[in-house]
Parts: sequence; C-alpha cells; structure tokens
Amino acid sequence: MTSVAPTISVVVPGSHLMPELLGQRDELLRRVEEAFPDVSVVVRGNEINCVGPRAHQVGKLFEEMVLLLQRGEKLDQSVMDRSIVMVRAEQRPSTILTDDILKGSRGRMVRPKTAGQKRYVDAIRNNTITFGIGPAGTGKSWLAVAMAVQALHARQVQRIILTRPAVEAGERLGFLPGDLMAKIDPYLRPLYDALYDMVDAEAAQKLIERQTIEVAPLAFMRGRTLNNSFIILDEAQNTTPEQMKMFLTRIGFGSKVVVTGDISQIDVPDGRSGLVGLEKKLGEIDSLEFVRLDGSDVVRHRIVADIVAAYEKFTSSSDGPRPRRGSSRA
Repeated sequence: MTSVAPTISVVVPGSHLMPELLGQRDELLRRVEEAFPDVSVVVRGNEINCVGPRAHQVGKLFEEMVLLLQRGEKLDQSVMDRSIVMVRAEQRPSTILTDDILKGSRGRMVRPKTAGQKRYVDAIRNNTITFGIGPAGTGKSWLAVAMAVQALHARQVQRIILTRPAVEAGERLGFLPGDLMAKIDPYLRPLYDALYDMVDAEAAQKLIERQTIEVAPLAFMRGRTLNNSFIILDEAQNTTPEQMKMFLTRIGFGSKVVVTGDISQIDVPDGRSGLVGLEKKLGEIDSLEFVRLDGSDVVRHRIVADIVAAYEKFTSSSDGPRPRRGSSRA
C-alpha cells in the first residue's frame, strides 16, 4: 500500500502580505524550497500548500513568517535563513525575533537575532552574573551594552561600567602615542562603538562626562566596590585568573554583571586565561549562568559564520569534542 505524503495548507490572512512573504521575484520562497528539497510548495493566491515528509515544518515556517510580518518585522534572506534553522530546531522565530530590548540611536529596535542570542538575553535578565562565551560576531558585547542601556533607562541601575583588559594583540602599549588614557583608548573602542549604537554620540558623551557611563581598563577596577551598576567585562579571555577573581569580587549590592569572551582568541602572554575552566569553579552558584554561542549565532556577513564554522571544525578534529552548546551548569 502506497503511503500518502503529508499535506499542509497555510492561508495567509490578506493577499497584501504575499509579496513580502515570498520575497522579490520569489527569492524567499526559493530559499525555503532549497532548505526543504523533499517538500513541494505550491502557491495559489494567498494559500500556500506544502506536500512532503517535512510539510509540517514548512507550514510552520510560513505561519511564523506571517506573524513576523504582522508584528512589523521586515523579511529578508538573513531573517529567512535564521528562521529556517529555528523551525528545524522546533523553535519559534516570532517569539525570538520580536523580543524588543530598546530602540537604538538610529531608530531601529534592538532585538536578539538567533535562538542563542535570545537565550543569552534571557540569562542576563534573570541572573546577577552572566557569562557569554562565543566567537566573534555573535553579538556578545553588543547585546550586553543594549541590556545595560535598557536597565539604565528603566532606572534599574544608576550607572553603567564598561571595562576590558588592555592586552596587546601584536602591538605594544608603549609604542602607541599619547598619555596612558590615549594609549588605552584603542582597546576600549569596541565598547564605545557598541554604546554609540544604543545612544547617540552627544547624549553618550554627556553621560560619560557625568560618569553615569564609565569606560575604563580592567586595572582601574581594583580596590573598588561597584553598587547599583550594570558592569560589562569584555574580552574576558584576556584576563588572568587573578584579574578575573579581582573583578568578580568587586560586585556590590543592586548590580548586574555580564562577562563576555572568546576562548579561541586568547592573547594573554603565558596563555593563563581567567575565563578557561571558570565554569567548573562557579557553575553551581545560584543567579550565575554560562551561555555558549557558536557559529549559528553569528550575525555579521555570512562569510564570518563560514570562517567560524571552519575553525570550529578544525579545532574539533584536532583537540577532541568541544563543550556542548547552550546554557549549562558544570
């Protein structure tokens, strides 16, 4: 007896949504067909019929895309590609991609763009200390700064402190021009860039002048107690174990901390990174969470994701299995 292939029909509420849903010259429809080659997709008017073994996933994908359009999200190839990954993992793009954090300085809403980023944002909301560990381009620092600015706007904290270790990656501080702060400034520039994405440059400068926002090297944290603050330690893989302990013991009442790092880019001269192995030490502590991001969470140019995946594959084959992706407690 021949089995009948599953069939799913999706009725789009309004033909005006169809052009955006299918994309210019049906480019988004073709992305779906390439991702699910065993499913036949036939469009008639505002009805989409899906026939094949994974018809339910394709139907779910179109339903989720309709919800995104109804909530004002613009669909493009990157949104569709990320949504396909989410639906395959039984996740809901309409929930993940519409989690508003704040409106950035250019008027665009800042939101997580992948399931891993959503997990990271939720961890920051729900914990006192969050460790975001992953490769370049996964939004670790950018989302942390967005959450910090949102907390400041909501008066959940009184100030923001952005810090990172001033560790050279090829150049020596002594060879850079200027005084100490001028020498350190290039190492803090990525934090300024993220900040200016959230707050326009003039407003950000006023907040810095009033010390509502402080951007400083990690060495300046020693001996302080940081109360009612949102503190971000960036590039934490370049701390020593002693520096990491020093930083984590600065936390005072009413504060929230995000520590970000990429253990594949350690520039500490002797390789003694304060981030490596930290989950085994701290993983059982309440209100503290480690979130791991990977190549699927990269939101820069697609080639960056391909480069990260290539490095991860090489590292996996050379050094054995990598840690499991996602939030975990050792």
